[in-house]
Amino acid sequence: MTVFLVGAGPGDPGLITAKGLDLVRTCEVLVYDVLVARELVDEAPDDALKIPREGMAQHELNDLLVDLGRQGFDVVRLKGGDPFVFGRGGEEALALLEADLPFEVVPGVSAMSAVPASAGIPITHRGVSAQVTLVSGHSANGDELDYAQLAGTPGTLIVFMGLAQLPKLAASLIAAGKPADTPAAVVSRGTHADGESVSGELHEIAELAADLSSPALLVVGDVVAVGAQLAALRHAVAS
Repeated sequence: MTVFLVGAGPGDPGLITAKGLDLVRTCEVLVYDVLVARELVDEAPDDALKIPREGMAQHELNDLLVDLGRQGFDVVRLKGGDPFVFGRGGEEALALLEADLPFEVVPGVSAMSAVPASAGIPITHRGVSAQVTLVSGHSANGDELDYAQLAGTPGTLIVFMGLAQLPKLAASLIAAGKPADTPAAVVSRGTHADGESVSGELHEIAELAADLSSPALLVVGDVVAVGAQLAALRHAVAS
């Protein structure tokens, strides 16, 4: 028996890895995030126990994985994106390790790159951005984010789960010295068929994104302008 911490990818069910899909198809228990595509949940065997994570606190989930592991099941913990990129996979791995249970991490395609790419935005580009900074939008609720450092860091800033805090994030970055006209974009439900995106300048991005829905990702930096160039060229070729 083993507990597998599997990344389901950024949303499109076709973006799970081949290894991850094989494990889903052969598991005895599937514990899955609410944002995981239903098509992937349906890939589990008909007789597999399927447990949604919805409404479960993290400590309760950790205890569940340990309990299932101790019962000898082959368990797939199917997580959105990549388990170790804002997925709390590290917390689950530590709980299994402390319980002396075998586990394996199966990385997934991260929203970090896939979601901007779905909107035509590269997160690095030669001569434009040679580094990427990742932060969680949930951290904007308190004092966890060092806005002065973020405002002064070159390259691309990507904010996961930042839609609810978008006005505060944008205003705080500008107040800390980030130019108000810095290109910015918000991508909602990236890689899904109904995905949407808006782009503009940092000072206006919260207003532009007001009608978008979660999950959404914020991209700040000149790569957004590169994405606009790519879109314009694509449109010109199509015409």
